[in-house]
Amino acid sequence: MSASAVFILDVKGKPLISRNYKGDVAMSEIEHFMPLLMQREEEGALAPLLSHGRVHFLWIKHSNLYLVATTLKNANASLVYSFLYKTVEVFSEYFKELEEESIRDNFVIVYELLDELMDFGFPQTTDSKILQEYITQQGNKLETGKSRVPPTVTNAVSWRSEGIKYKKNEVFIDVIESVNLLVNANGSVLLSEIVGTIKLKVFLSGMPELRLGLNDRVLFELTGLSGSKNKSVELEDVKFHQCVRLSRFDNDRTISFIPPDGDFELMSYRLSTQVKPLIWIESVIEKFSHSRVEIMVKAKGQFKKQSVANGVEISVPVPSDADSPRFKTSVGSAKYVPEKNVVIWSIKSFPGGKEYLMRAHFGLPSVEKEEEEGRPPIGVRFEIPYFTVSGIQVRYMKIIEKSGYQALPWVRYITQSGDYQLRTS
Repeated sequence: MSASAVFILDVKGKPLISRNYKGDVAMSEIEHFMPLLMQREEEGALAPLLSHGRVHFLWIKHSNLYLVATTLKNANASLVYSFLYKTVEVFSEYFKELEEESIRDNFVIVYELLDELMDFGFPQTTDSKILQEYITQQGNKLETGKSRVPPTVTNAVSWRSEGIKYKKNEVFIDVIESVNLLVNANGSVLLSEIVGTIKLKVFLSGMPELRLGLNDRVLFELTGLSGSKNKSVELEDVKFHQCVRLSRFDNDRTISFIPPDGDFELMSYRLSTQVKPLIWIESVIEKFSHSRVEIMVKAKGQFKKQSVANGVEISVPVPSDADSPRFKTSVGSAKYVPEKNVVIWSIKSFPGGKEYLMRAHFGLPSVEKEEEEGRPPIGVRFEIPYFTVSGIQVRYMKIIEKSGYQALPWVRYITQSGDYQLRTS
């Protein structure tokens, strides 16, 4: 079972717009949602599912809005939450920013979208590209006798329209890996994982079938390619776009699909491997006679010398009562951000194997206050192009279309920081 009704509320809990799909839950039930939410918040027991009598509220918050689905029955909660997040995605595609004002300015389109997104409590067409074919933001004049359902909605391939044509047929593949890392004050790695996504930008005519080949360890073992010469990676928690033929992947690990037009995320994956920290930070914090604090931070690039990290930002926490900052850096620039109580050391270009130094000096009226606050970790942001930590590779991209045209696939690799933190002693 799924949702009985969907409500969009403002930040005070007042309904802006709602759609009753099944009629088995009174629309007045939503009046109990906000008091219940505030009560749970005060008790410190806030949950994504709240119940009042026999009615269950499944809710998410986005910007200054609450999206709430109500149900009486034992609904498939993961389906309802997926639908609510998909609704946010569709509205954001239509209105750029989803907030109270954009809902008030577009009541008619929101009602039309809610009608198409769900039918009798079950999600229907949730692809914004397909919805934009027949729900447009311009007011349409009524033309009798000409109404028709776009063929895409009833197609086996609901995510791609027929008759797409391009002069130049191209596919751009981005392999983006985020490194999540947590290092304790002694320099031991507590958490280390890689979260990867493969994004495509497709400019192809007709209805092409694409086959993507990766250096997937399971595939290499199935085909007898595994060996010392062929480097492979073991992908975990793989999630695919709906266009991928899952049965084919389960059988022989082939990633085969008819792609949507334009940008989309083909797949995401995770690797729980011990990653050598790409940018290693050492810090020394010294206090002198209850009047000043001196910070020394050393950053070292522990990746290949031919690679370069761009837009490196190292956030070093400082006491909230620090003042009169002075900095000295061997490269880049440092600035004090008092509202966040950090020093941000920015390095535009950081080559692998290099080591840089930053010194900071602050006046400190009271040392006692700093002891109470504790010390947040040092955070690092960076992006390394043409490089993947896991060693994942696109081995091939085959493009098959009945007209037999030639198409060019382009591949780009990027490694960036995810949640990358190093604790200080």
